[in-house]
Amino acid sequence: MAAQRLGSLGFNALYSVFCAPKQALRSWWGTVEQARGYYVDWRMLRDVKRRKLAFEYADERLRINALRKNLILPKELRDQASIDIAALPRDSCPVRIRNRCVLTSRPRGVKRRWRLSRIVFRHIADHNQISGVMRARW
Repeated sequence: MAAQRLGSLGFNALYSVFCAPKQALRSWWGTVEQARGYYVDWRMLRDVKRRKLAFEYADERLRINALRKNLILPKELRDQASIDIAALPRDSCPVRIRNRCVLTSRPRGVKRRWRLSRIVFRHIADHNQISGVMRARW
């Protein structure tokens, strides 16, 4: 609603500034592809749903937050932006996303580059199943 008001005021040029978050999210989270036909547990499925919602609402959330934090705009417009952001689904917030191991769904100790927990990563690395990873020797 607040974004529509701002658009009607003639600030449509701001839209082009805020069109980039989907590309940034796509590169940061990577593609959510599943090798199996199922998820390990319900927690992983919930996290995938959160990632999809966050991706869908990224542009809108960024625009509304920019309106909320702009101190030049009138107070009633910023208040309306706060109401609009509260009306979005809770799971569309990227803060609620948790990096999980793709094999075990473990939420802690996840190596971001491989998306594996430290336990699974060590096991796979010890059995020489990750290319370019060797156990330390000295």
